[in-house]
Parts: sequence; C-alpha cells; structure tokens
Amino acid sequence: MDETSSPQESRTPAPGTAGPGTSAPTNARPLTGRIALVTGATRGAGRAIARELAAAGAEVHCTGRSAPGDLSDYDRQETVEETAELIRAAGGTAHAAVVDHRDIAQVTALLDRIEDMHGRLDILINDIGGEAYVEFDTPLWEYEFDRGMRLFETGYLTHLITSRCALGLLIRNSGGLVVEVTDGTREYNAEHFRSTVFLDLTKTAVDRLAFAEGHELRPHGCTAVSVTPGWLRSEMMLDHFGVTEDTWAAAAAANRGRTDVVPPYEFGISETPALLARGIAALAADPERARWNTRSTSSFELAGHYGLTDVDGSRPDTWRFMAAFETLPVESIETDEFR
Repeated sequence: MDETSSPQESRTPAPGTAGPGTSAPTNARPLTGRIALVTGATRGAGRAIARELAAAGAEVHCTGRSAPGDLSDYDRQETVEETAELIRAAGGTAHAAVVDHRDIAQVTALLDRIEDMHGRLDILINDIGGEAYVEFDTPLWEYEFDRGMRLFETGYLTHLITSRCALGLLIRNSGGLVVEVTDGTREYNAEHFRSTVFLDLTKTAVDRLAFAEGHELRPHGCTAVSVTPGWLRSEMMLDHFGVTEDTWAAAAAANRGRTDVVPPYEFGISETPALLARGIAALAADPERARWNTRSTSSFELAGHYGLTDVDGSRPDTWRFMAAFETLPVESIETDEFR
C-alpha cells in the first residue's frame, strides 16, 4: 500500500474494546510476547503509552532522564522508575532506564541490553518533546541560540538517534512498529506556523522522519507513523493552569471569551494522555497496521477508527476545533460540539 491509501478500510477493534460494528475481542492481551521501547516515559503521554502497551501484554522498556535526586529540565518529581513500578503493580512487565537520548553512546548501550535480553524489538515509541526549551512567539533573531538548539536536539535529534540505533533490531521480525509522537497533524502543520522557527522545524521534522522511516521499513514488513495528541491534559499542564482533573472543565468554561485568565476557554477541548495511549496500543495490536505506514494521524483519528474514547467517554477533535477557533468568534464556539 502506498502512503496515500486510507487505513479506514480496516476496522480492527482495540484491545479490550469493540470497534465500529464489531463485538469485543476475546484476546484482552494482544501484545503478549512483544517487546516495546518507550522513550520519554517519565510522565504525560509517554507514561500513559507505556502503561497501555503493558496492559495489552507487551514487555516494556521505559526510558527518561528523571531519577530520584536527579530531575530533568522540567524540574518535576516524576521518575521513569515510578512508571515501571506502576506497570508492575498492575501486573505488567517493565524495565526502567535513565537514558539521555541525545547521547548515541547511551542509546547504543540501551539497545545492546534489549538485544541481549530478548533478541528482538517489536515496538518503538519515540516520545521525547523538548517543550522545556520553547520560547513561544520569539522570532529567530531574538531566540537564544543555545536554547533553540536544545529544543531541536531534544525534540527531534533524540528521535533520529534512537531510531538509528533501534531499527536494525526492529527489522529482524516482520510486523514491527515505530511511532513518532509529535505536535500537530501533517495537514495542520502544513498550513500553520508553530509559533517559533525552532518549534516549527522540530515538530515538522519529527513527522517527516516517520514518513521517511516508513519507506525504508516497508520492504521489511514494518511500519512507521507519526501521531499527535490534541491539547494534552497532562500532569504538567494541569499544574501550569492551577487546576485538577476534577476542576479543569468548570474552570475553562467559566473563562469563555476571556484572554487574561487561565485556563483559557479552549482548554475545554483538552484530552488526557489515555486517549493517545489507547489509540497507539490499538494500532500496535492491529494485524493490518501497515495500512498506516508513512502516515500522519492523531489521537482523535485513531480513537474513531478503533472505537475508543477518553477516560470520560469523550472523543475530543482538537485540530478541527483549532481551525474553527481561528475563524469564528470565540463566543460562538461550543467546545462540547467538538467532543
């Protein structure tokens, strides 16, 4: 299949759920026997993806830079070992490793360990973002160069380095999957400047990496795809806006039409990391996953295709909402229409 074909021809249900027009699958752990590597698994989307893959039966290697007493640049308390502990507590199998994926020697050593342990790698999730170095709406000539390059290195080069080290192992078995997690669909980013040159280049490069990888992986029966969440309601974002999972919706709704308060009204379209994680786990379990090869997709599209919802039963369509938000008065937009 070429990259212009639509995956909507396939209707394989997600693990533990029923897709459109299907009954619930009998195999609740369809990824049993698969070996997965999830980078950036300390918190947010990476942690959720690692947990969802493990819940579906995969043995998951979780990496991040945060360890007790040695926090990453986000200066938060979550650690990659906590992610592995959460997986184990739920009955899954996980291994934690503190790895700086900008350092090819560290990544090579990680993949050597995975090869020694298993002799295979079936799923690679590149989910390192670099958002700690973003300076929104700062033009290139004013952006601190070292900080901008740190964004590019963390948000893109980590993906390239990890794939360079991992794909030789992944192609040993047909059916391998690479997911490049980025920000924005290919269609959206093609028409929108993403605030700063460094951020724009970083996120579009990640998508292009998946496109290019897919071409090289196709002869080996493997698949690469770029996936974006919508507005991710992560632990860090909730803390940034001073809200919780219990209060965010009411707080956003109360701020309709205002730009001087947080959280903004459009935060009402946000989604938890679970929606993205559920979609990626379903994609990994899909025997026809090659239909997605080289494509750009979103948590919303995956959820619709595999019959999934977020933890609250919603299915937020962030990118359609953002397009409407650009052209219509904010007072006329109901976030519920996009959930």
